[in-house]
Amino acid sequence: MASSNICWGIEMGFGAIKALKLENDGGEYKVLDYAVINHPKVLSTPELDQTDAMRVAMGTLVNQHDLSNTRVAVSLPGHQSFARFAKLPPVEPKKVPDIVKFEAVQQIPFPLEEVEWDYQTFVSPDSPDIEVGIFAVTRQRIMDQLAMLNDVGITPELVTLSPIAAYNALAVDLGFTNDTPGTIILDVGTVATDMIIAEAGRVWVRTFPIGGHQFTEALVNAFKLSYTKAEKLKREAEQSKHARHVFQAMRPVFGDIVQEIQRSIGFYQSVHPDADLKRLVGLGSTFRLPGLRKYLKQQLQLDVYRLEQFKKISMDGPQAGEFQAASFNLATAYGCVLQSFEHAPMRANLMPVPVIKEALWKRKVPYFAAAAGLAAAAAGAMFIRPLLDSSAFEGASKPPIIATVSREAKSLADEAQEAGVTDGASANLKAAELVGLLDEHAYYAQILEDTSRLISMVDANARQAAESDQRLAEAIRQHEPMRLVSLFNEFQTAPVADAGSSSRSNPRTVRGGQSNDPTQVTVGDAALQPIQDKRRIKVTAQFEIPLESPSVFLLDMVDPVLRNQLQRDDAPYSVVVSEAEPWVIDSAAGGMSRTNPRPGIGAQDPRPIVVGTSTPTRSTNLESLAPIENPSTARSTPRFGSNQDDTAIQTSTVTITWYAVLDSMTEPTENNGDEP
Repeated sequence: MASSNICWGIEMGFGAIKALKLENDGGEYKVLDYAVINHPKVLSTPELDQTDAMRVAMGTLVNQHDLSNTRVAVSLPGHQSFARFAKLPPVEPKKVPDIVKFEAVQQIPFPLEEVEWDYQTFVSPDSPDIEVGIFAVTRQRIMDQLAMLNDVGITPELVTLSPIAAYNALAVDLGFTNDTPGTIILDVGTVATDMIIAEAGRVWVRTFPIGGHQFTEALVNAFKLSYTKAEKLKREAEQSKHARHVFQAMRPVFGDIVQEIQRSIGFYQSVHPDADLKRLVGLGSTFRLPGLRKYLKQQLQLDVYRLEQFKKISMDGPQAGEFQAASFNLATAYGCVLQSFEHAPMRANLMPVPVIKEALWKRKVPYFAAAAGLAAAAAGAMFIRPLLDSSAFEGASKPPIIATVSREAKSLADEAQEAGVTDGASANLKAAELVGLLDEHAYYAQILEDTSRLISMVDANARQAAESDQRLAEAIRQHEPMRLVSLFNEFQTAPVADAGSSSRSNPRTVRGGQSNDPTQVTVGDAALQPIQDKRRIKVTAQFEIPLESPSVFLLDMVDPVLRNQLQRDDAPYSVVVSEAEPWVIDSAAGGMSRTNPRPGIGAQDPRPIVVGTSTPTRSTNLESLAPIENPSTARSTPRFGSNQDDTAIQTSTVTITWYAVLDSMTEPTENNGDEP
C-alpha cells in the first residue's frame, strides 16, 4: 500500500525523464532520491518511435530506483494539451461550475465527451472579476500514456500539465503572493516552450512550438549535418572552436523566441491593462544555451534569471552537489509532488475518474479484509449471548397479560369494521400535484447541455467543411460558427387549441402558408402533429452566424445535427423538430427573411398551436445564468467582406426552435389475439 507522505514526481520530457522523490514531514520536505535519465536520442529525432523510446526510459527509471509503496504524480507536456483562459460574468458561486462548463464547450476544440478536463478560478482582491483557466487533454492521449506507464508497473494517482507543475514549484519555493512582482516563467523544452505569467494572484499559460528541436534544425540546415551530430554540436557549442559560427546559425531561432514572448506579453496586457511584468525566470536544459539569457534581457527589457537551486528543498550526503546541479531540470517534477500533497496553489488534475476509482478500490482491499475478520469475530460474540439466554428461559411460561391484550385488540378491530371506519378512502392528491409542479425544472439543465452539444457539433462540422470552402474558412477564422445570443424555454401542458382558434394568432406568414413565427407549433406539420396533446418544452434559441446568407450553412451544418444527432439515449425526453426548416433568419440589416419551405410542406393551410392557450407555462433564460452582452455593442466584431480581408464580417441572427417532449412518443399497438 502506497505511503501517504512519500511521493515520486515524474516529468516525461522529450529530452529526458526527470523524477524527484520527496518525503512530507509536517509541511517540511526531504529529498529522498532523484533521477535524470536522458533518452539515447531526443524524441524529436526524425523517424524515432516516441512511445517505445519513452517506455524504455520509464523502464530504466523503474529498474534503477524504488517506486514501490509510494504515491506517483506525473505531468504531460504542454504542447500535448490545451490551456484556455476567460473572464466569467459576476454570478453566484454555486453557478460558477455551470458557467465554466458552458465556457469549456466553447473553448475546447473537441466534444467534452472526448476529453479529460479540469479548471481553476482566479480572484484578485482588487477586482470583482472571476477568471478561469480551463485545462484539457484528449482522452485517447491520456489513456495511451497510462497504458504505457502500466506496462512498466506504474499507476499514477495524479496527472497534471507541465506548465501547471512548473508554476506550482516556483510559487511554493519562491513564496509567490498577490504582491509578488509580475513574473514570467519560461520553460524552454525540446519541442516547445511553456510560458507562464504569474501576476496579482492570477496565472496565464501559453505554449508555442519553439524549443531545442528548432535550434538543432538550424544547425542541420546551416552545416549540413545529421540530426544526431547537430544535437551533439548544440550541447557542446560553448567548448567548440566554431562557437561563433554555431551561435550565428542559431540566432534566427533566438529571434523567433523573443517574437513569441513579446506577442504573448502584448496579448496578456491587452486583457489586463494594469499588468506590471518585472522579471523572467528560465527553466529547462535549452535555457542553458550561452547567450540566450543575455539576448532575452536586451530584447525584452526585463530582469532575466535562471533557476540554479531550490530554496525549500535540498539533499544531504554525497549526492548533494549533483542534486544542486540538476535542480534546474527538476522544477516540474517538484511541482507534481507538491500538487500530490495538496500544497500547491493550482490543483487541476486530468486523471480519468474511472481510473481514480479503480485505484482507490484497490487501496481499500486490505482494509476490507481486516473489516471482514472483525465482523466475523463480532458476529460470533453477538450470537453467543442469545443462545445462552434461550437456554435459560426455554421452560418459562408466557405471561397472562399477553393473551389479555391480544383478545382486547381483536375485539376493537371487529367493532371498527362494523362501524365502517376501516373502508378505503379517496386520497386527496392536490398537495402532491402542487409539489409536482417543480419537477420540470430538472429538464432545463438537460436542455442547456443539448444546446452546448449543438454548438459544439456544428462547430466541428463547420471547421471540417472550411477546409474546402475558403469563404467559410475566412468567416469562422474571425467569428465562432455559431454564437449563442439567448435561450428561452417554455413548458406547455394543455392540449392544443382548435384549428379555428388560431386564425388571428399571427398574420405574418410566408409563401406556401408556412408560419413565420418561431413561437408557434404548426399542427399541419407531420412531425409536430403527434405532440399536440403531450407535455413538452419549447426551446427557442437565438444564434449569431458569421454569414450574410446562412441558408446553406443551416441546411448543411445545423439541420443534420438537429434531426439526427441532438437526441441522447440518456435524455428524459424526446427531441422533436419541425418537418419544415425549424429556423427564422433575421438579417443583419434588421429585416426578416426566411428560406422557402421544404417540398411538400405548406400545401395546406397550417393550424398553429397558440402559445397563449397552453397552461401552465414556465420559462427560463440564459440571462439567469450569466448576462450576455449584445454582440453589436459588446465588442467590435470583424465582419467578412468579399474584396478586402480587413472589412467587417456580415453576420446574421437565426432563431431555431425545437421541442423536448416529456411524454412517451411510442403509441400502444392493438393486440388482435395472435400474439401473447
